[in-house]
Amino acid sequence: MPLAIFATITPKPEHLTDALAAIEGILAATRAEAGCLRFDLHRGVETEHLHLYEVWADRDAFDHHHAQPYTRAVFRRYQAWLAQPVALTFLQPVT
Repeated sequence: MPLAIFATITPKPEHLTDALAAIEGILAATRAEAGCLRFDLHRGVETEHLHLYEVWADRDAFDHHHAQPYTRAVFRRYQAWLAQPVALTFLQPVT
């Protein structure tokens, strides 16, 4: 069963542009991963939060994504850029 994730990323205001660029920089590679069914980046209208709506073939595909060098590089940069840790909400279809 596919696994959907809603990720909320809260950069410090001075790092919003950096965080946005970092995610934009991995969009193509992430979308090309075998288990990636969807990887959509959104920006809050009334906040400086970034949101990712992701759909993966399964948990293994999601974990594989987080093991990729480009994903790990973004998370290393996040250590200084984020106001709080990335919030992940795991979703499954109801019907």
